[in-house]
Amino acid sequence: QVQLVESGGGLVQAGGSLRLSCAASGRTFSNYAMGWFRQVPGKEREFVAAISRSGSNTYYTDSVKGRFTISRDNAKNTVALQMDSLKPEDTAVYYCAARPQWAAMTNDYNYWGQGTQVTVSS
Repeated sequence: QVQLVESGGGLVQAGGSLRLSCAASGRTFSNYAMGWFRQVPGKEREFVAAISRSGSNTYYTDSVKGRFTISRDNAKNTVALQMDSLKPEDTAVYYCAARPQWAAMTNDYNYWGQGTQVTVSS
């Protein structure tokens, strides 16, 4: 089992920045590719970004390219999502997730955190 706990959400004005963090425990963190997802009430969960086990590969959905950056620190068992130039449409609950194998864009993750709310005001 892998336990994931997100933090760093909050309320920010459009154009501002937030940094989400996800702390992992339970298994060897570097054995898992990590992803960030988001969900708005009434809509399906949406892929945002992913990073490979070593951090050498990353992938982003088109709507966040150039604004969001995913990174990881395998020594600290954490993955982060730096979100800049935020827009009201980025408002959602953000989740981190883990899967054993790298995949650029998939919703098929084995472990999920509980989510953290991000609200961007206009």
